[in-house]
Amino acid sequence: FKAVTSTSPLQYLKNYRLHKARMLMIHDGMKASAAAMRVGYESPSQFSREFKRYFGLTPGEDAARIRTMQGM
Repeated sequence: FKAVTSTSPLQYLKNYRLHKARMLMIHDGMKASAAAMRVGYESPSQFSREFKRYFGLTPGEDAARIRTMQGM
């Protein structure tokens, strides 16, 4: 798996879930806590920490920034 994706299965799944939650917040207007639950996080605070670590912004800041860039 790692030879093909350059990441571990666990990290791949985490990245996928973070990107999926990001799309739910941007395109469906979902709140961060609801998006976190939808993609399988049990703790919204854990989701927020991992989101900020990965994207560099909190979920709300990131969604607002992208919506502004897209003129939404």
